[in-house]
Amino acid sequence: MDRAALRLILLGVFLLSASSQPVKKKQDVDIYSFYINSTVTSRYATTVITSRVANTVNESQEIQFEVKIPKNAFISKFRMTIEGKIYDGVVKEKQEAQQQYSRAVSRGESAGLIKSVGRTLEDFKTSVTVAAFSKVTFELTYEELLKRRLGKYELLINAQPMQPVADFKIDVHIQEKPGFSFLEVKGDLSTGDLANAIKTTRADKDAWVTFYPTQDQQTKCESCGESGLKGDLLITYDVERSSHKGEVMVSNGYFVHYFAPSDVSRIPKNVVFIIDRSGSMNGRKMHQTRLALLKILSDLDGDDHFGLITFDSEVKTWKNELLKATKENLETAKSFVKEIRDRGATDINAAVLAGVDMIHRHPREETASILILLTDGDPTSGETNKERIMANVREAIGPKFPLYCLGFGYDVNFDFLTKMSLENGGVARRIYEDSDADLQLQGFYDEVAVPLLTDVQLKYTGGTNLTKTSFSLYFNGSEIVVSGQITDNSVESFTSEVIAVSKGNNVTYQETVMVKDTSDVPPENEDFMPRLWAYLTVKQILERQVLLKGQEKEDEKKAALKLSLKYQFVTPLTSMVVTKPQGDEVEVADKPKEGGEEPRPPVMMSLLPSSGDPFASSGYSRSRVHSGPSLHSQPVLMRQISSPDVFPGLLESSDYFPKQYSALMPLPRRIADVVLPMPVPRVRRNRFLLPSAGQSKPLCFDVPVPQKLRLLQDSASEFSMNGQFMTRRQGFSKIAFHYKTKHRLTINTSSISYQDGQSHVEFLWDQEPTQHNTEGVSIILRSNEMDVTMGHIRVVILLHKKNGGVFLWPAVRQQPKDVSLMGILGKPEASYEEVQGSQTPTLKIMDQEVKASMEDVTDYTLPSTPVIRCWLVPFQAVMQGEISDFTVTRL
Repeated sequence: MDRAALRLILLGVFLLSASSQPVKKKQDVDIYSFYINSTVTSRYATTVITSRVANTVNESQEIQFEVKIPKNAFISKFRMTIEGKIYDGVVKEKQEAQQQYSRAVSRGESAGLIKSVGRTLEDFKTSVTVAAFSKVTFELTYEELLKRRLGKYELLINAQPMQPVADFKIDVHIQEKPGFSFLEVKGDLSTGDLANAIKTTRADKDAWVTFYPTQDQQTKCESCGESGLKGDLLITYDVERSSHKGEVMVSNGYFVHYFAPSDVSRIPKNVVFIIDRSGSMNGRKMHQTRLALLKILSDLDGDDHFGLITFDSEVKTWKNELLKATKENLETAKSFVKEIRDRGATDINAAVLAGVDMIHRHPREETASILILLTDGDPTSGETNKERIMANVREAIGPKFPLYCLGFGYDVNFDFLTKMSLENGGVARRIYEDSDADLQLQGFYDEVAVPLLTDVQLKYTGGTNLTKTSFSLYFNGSEIVVSGQITDNSVESFTSEVIAVSKGNNVTYQETVMVKDTSDVPPENEDFMPRLWAYLTVKQILERQVLLKGQEKEDEKKAALKLSLKYQFVTPLTSMVVTKPQGDEVEVADKPKEGGEEPRPPVMMSLLPSSGDPFASSGYSRSRVHSGPSLHSQPVLMRQISSPDVFPGLLESSDYFPKQYSALMPLPRRIADVVLPMPVPRVRRNRFLLPSAGQSKPLCFDVPVPQKLRLLQDSASEFSMNGQFMTRRQGFSKIAFHYKTKHRLTINTSSISYQDGQSHVEFLWDQEPTQHNTEGVSIILRSNEMDVTMGHIRVVILLHKKNGGVFLWPAVRQQPKDVSLMGILGKPEASYEEVQGSQTPTLKIMDQEVKASMEDVTDYTLPSTPVIRCWLVPFQAVMQGEISDFTVTRL
């Protein structure tokens, strides 16, 4: 019997797949009601998602519910209601929740460990079996404090239901005591015919935004179709700021102070950009860095002073001193930026100290100094001990100015950058390797481009348990938020005082509010302020954890845990335990850790999604633990080309120009030297990557083309997957699956063909999402992905369109536990040791010492195609055989 599965994704994708035919119009599961209700009270947003689903067939079905939420939010409630019975998630201390999870696993019950992190959103996912003709209601609540950036707050709602919903509503109610200076609704869902479904109403202190599209409208927007809505709704606003003293609100023994003055002049700044130009920055990263720097230089004000430092194993300064941002100096600096090229290792210590020294040697009165470090890797040259680097930088800077660290990509040690930034009054920000990386860099600079105040101190008479009250800089367009408790609830007034420096002069802001005036907060929202205080307190404690040691660290951790449990927040210290009706089945939701030692997407495949993957996602995720298949990291197919097809400054990805060719192939220095059109480079080998147990860097090895390869084979289940390389290009032109005696699936770059001995089904890559199930075989076609499950083995085939070509890449997502499979992708991981004292890099693999080189390669098993680093070693050393042992004569 086929089991239909419904994936509900808010701020993501609703994937409905309940069909035994490639295309089926009738839905076996009906999302008959879907509400998003978001209430924002003084920037604190509480969002409730309620989804009601009906099983419309005469058999039980498993319905999956997946919700994407903002990364900064805390989940505070999850509830399922089935046939009138309520199943609530309970937040517990992480260790206690883990024990309950482990007990469920030991009993053979299904349990889900929910974690992982995405770029801006996180996923929560669960499922439940619903009886024939029955209904289930999912309800999830999350809370967040909207942060002011560049003069506005943003509330984002993204919906892609993949099914028109009869009762689809989004209601947003915003309450702001000062009133609104502006409010706008943007996004894909506000264009075309859908604009008529949006209604915005504003009163003195309230604003309402409703979005009630009809089923017909849900199919008629530019990005919509039969599968319904696809896009986002973005609500941006700011508040009136008639008082430069800020906005102080008091309620239920708590207070919150929003401080964002605009009555002071901008402070001229001294800014030093410290740019990593090591070999790992090659390709698109270096190109995007140059683009961002050119734009940032154009935005400097005439009274700013600036410096440029580039580094690899050596440190190079544009000029030995800070120069004023005159037109002539900026043009000279831009010429310098255009010539920055990647090379060498990474000496972070010497580079940052050079930047500090540049500011110290040229002090200027009534200015604000800022250091901005951009790097994509670990320190590998000069001083490489991270603790000593942080101590050196801390001693050199003192409390004089902030250091902002931008970590480019996934190879960077983000914990190291975070700690170094926090120790020096700054913050760390991850720059994601994507087409908009230059815009991410520019966006960060825009946030710190206009300093207004320095040395900001906030004081509250009668206040206790305060959140952070000291800030080195306040920037235009941002906002300082402080919350706390009031020690004496009998007092009639409460006073706040802000002391800061503006262009060398002390400025003071003082505000007194009446404690007994409860008109600030509507009765229905009176509990928002203690929750806001708890949210901000937990956030800041978790941020400080990297700086604290010993008993102080433990005490603060206990305080954050106590608040998380009291307010039922899912934080990095807690987990939500969800007990489901099927035999006390248990799932556990964990808050992901941003920027920690998370597995990099190219390596830990079991924790990383392909788009639409029903078992893995980029944020909160669910994986079942049972006695059958288990998720494993798999060898990841990579590529390497034989010659560059683009020139410095125009590189798309780092593996277009491997390091071993950089000294052998002269390149033209002027665009005029380039003769177009350029030929497509011939690929001589494809590169596979193999995760390594206990090591940060995976192994990789090359296979020459053309070849027909045995990719994966399990003789016990009569499963095999073979692939044929493209001729003269990267990737595969065709991949064939065989299962049992009658199942055959053939995938090429234009179509998919499946035969089971009785029927023959054809799919096209560009058709609507489709599912086909039969006798232990599941085939799901999504956009540029074919998800194939045969028995206990699951493989996703990705279709890539790049550099004028189209090709296939396989990614093994699931295989039987404790079973050795044959083929290039059959080895789940390898182990190695680095041999110390060798003149050239040497690894010990299977008791054999082999020469190795560090390479940058592109991972095509993920849709985002990230660039990662690996140890390149001989094929025979890893696979324990010759290439001929893995070739086949026919697919």
